[in-house]
Amino acid sequence: MNNMREVEVVVIGAGQAGLSSAYHLRRTGFEPERDFVVLDHSPAPGGAWQYRWPSLTYGKVHGMHALPGMELEGADPERPSSQVIAEYFTAYERTFDLRVRRPVDVRAVREGVDGRLLVETSDGIWSTRALINATGTWDRPFVPRYPGQETFRGRQLHTAQYPGPEAFAGLRVVVVGGGASGTQHLMELAPYAAATTWVTRSEPVFREGPFTEDVGREAVALVEERVRQGLPPKSVVSVTGLPLNDAVRQAIADGVLDRRPMFDRITPEGVEWEDGRRVDADVILWATGFRAVIDHLAPLKLREPGGGIRVEGTRAVADPRIHLVGYGPSASTIGANRAGRAAVRDVRRLLAAEPVAA
Repeated sequence: MNNMREVEVVVIGAGQAGLSSAYHLRRTGFEPERDFVVLDHSPAPGGAWQYRWPSLTYGKVHGMHALPGMELEGADPERPSSQVIAEYFTAYERTFDLRVRRPVDVRAVREGVDGRLLVETSDGIWSTRALINATGTWDRPFVPRYPGQETFRGRQLHTAQYPGPEAFAGLRVVVVGGGASGTQHLMELAPYAAATTWVTRSEPVFREGPFTEDVGREAVALVEERVRQGLPPKSVVSVTGLPLNDAVRQAIADGVLDRRPMFDRITPEGVEWEDGRRVDADVILWATGFRAVIDHLAPLKLREPGGGIRVEGTRAVADPRIHLVGYGPSASTIGANRAGRAAVRDVRRLLAAEPVAA
């Protein structure tokens, strides 16, 4: 407790959502280090982007929306997105003097005294009146459990550890997952692999036509309704379907995107179904998504019986001092920008002892 510092607002995470929140705090008169602090566990700027696989070039990135107040211009589409966006975030932090503290691990957020929160970190304790949680999902990859999983003699890895297509040369690969990363990885590694098998829990849905604003709004509304009910959020792509572009059509025609239902068990040599079908494999690539990084909030008991945190806008219904930015409907890059602005607006009302808008 001797190393406790006080601020008005703590922002946890310096990805798109955290930097957007810090920008709006700065813009509305909050001074970094004096009024607010941004804590980030990564060793360098770039959020989760700095960990993306090398073959994901900037030209392949879909929907990277600029941070507020500073465009990303002139980027070479052939460079790895991890480099391009890390450099952009670095310049952004410097331009707006956000003074992100890193690497700092947040271990727990607890109730303090006089209505304040205590944020326990590897760099001491922060006492704050409000918290903006922008921790994203990258650090919590999800791998489902299947019978026999521990017996598999090959390699199992999650898409978070995807090293690029060359690593699969000459190997028999089972790709699990029907989202964007699963299809992208499958199409990318198929020319290198000896054989590929694509399995998904439910039938993939491909979307014809452009992704219009109306489609986007409808998708976000469905995700938003889940978090309003206190259910764990789903990704936007889970309700929009996969875009049916020329590359996807070709992969379907070539038999690469030939989906099989989810297997029932894993064997030492591969995977099996109840009807006796089996596929031998050297690698199982789990493209099974991520879960929100919110375990550090557990002492506040915000989770609902459904497993998620009930959120209105960005505000935790159970505790108006807590805002979740980049959670659920604000997990997209443009959503994170808007949510950062909305969270700061509500935090200002809270600190001024004004009613928080519903």
